[in-house]
Amino acid sequence: MLVRIGVLTGGGDCPGLNAVIRGVVRKGQRHYGDELLGFTDGWKGVVEDNFESLNVDKMQHTLPLGGTVLGTSRFNPFKAEGGVEAVLNTFDRNNLDALISIGGEGTLSCTLEMYKRGLNVVGVPKTIDNDIGATERTFGFDTAVAIATDAIDRLRTTAESHNRVMVVEVMGRHVGHIDTWAGIAGGATKILIPEEPFDIEEVCASLRRRHEGGRYASVVVVAEGANPTEGTMDMPPEVFDEFGHVRLGGIAYRVASEIEARTGYETRVTVLGHVQRGGTPTAYDRVLSTRFGVAAIDAVHDQNWGSMVALQRDKIVCVPLEEAVADLKYVADDLWETAKQFFA
Repeated sequence: MLVRIGVLTGGGDCPGLNAVIRGVVRKGQRHYGDELLGFTDGWKGVVEDNFESLNVDKMQHTLPLGGTVLGTSRFNPFKAEGGVEAVLNTFDRNNLDALISIGGEGTLSCTLEMYKRGLNVVGVPKTIDNDIGATERTFGFDTAVAIATDAIDRLRTTAESHNRVMVVEVMGRHVGHIDTWAGIAGGATKILIPEEPFDIEEVCASLRRRHEGGRYASVVVVAEGANPTEGTMDMPPEVFDEFGHVRLGGIAYRVASEIEARTGYETRVTVLGHVQRGGTPTAYDRVLSTRFGVAAIDAVHDQNWGSMVALQRDKIVCVPLEEAVADLKYVADDLWETAKQFFA
């Protein structure tokens, strides 16, 4: 019997998305004989019934390609009038047997709600932030850490040439996984994560100790979602985007301004921004993405509905979507303690 399976990529783009789609298509077509439909621009494509046929030939040369050949968006059918009904109609109209949804916490939460409404869905965890519960790693994280670490290494050399402090802002809305890993790997003087409010005067004291010890260059790595301890540093009022999220970015400039004013050390800022999302995925992310894609199509044929593929103890397993999106995964205490050993 011909099985028709939809695939979508939702949320922010991420290195490794195309490798997941390629894994789904390769095993789906070659092993199971499935017919695969790729919905464009995430859930928006499902609502609008926009899709393209996916096959092995179309997915050639996409393994090292960044971004997603299907396009993506943060569209949520539950926040659009008639959105849920449109999704159900698209399923019926195209005789879809299942949908593989590749995305982060927002996309997977939406996928869980669709499962509760009777759709046959399987999730694949995607985020450079590495903050999805029930999986030890998400694809895209390794690439983002590698990019951030390379930037820190490069900035350290220019800092040493000019006796400067460099403040590097990396992504991380609620968690500091990229921040912590890249900071440790790059030998940062100080790491500021969303999980731990920081005291700017303590940050400055660390820098003074380092510079007084004869070292005249420092790198402070700060996650975009990091916040100062209440009352220790002036912060602007929060501004929200169209999705109800606090608009982040710019904390590095405020930290740098405070450092320069309080210490007198010349301080410069680099905001890595979306460069962390783009470009070629690392070998690790290509392999993890491929494993996730193959496991997702297997989960469909096992009728493991309402599940998400996950990495646990280096094995790919299926976990309930409800468990996966219940809580964010924060930086582990033991890793944070390791990082703190190297603060000045």
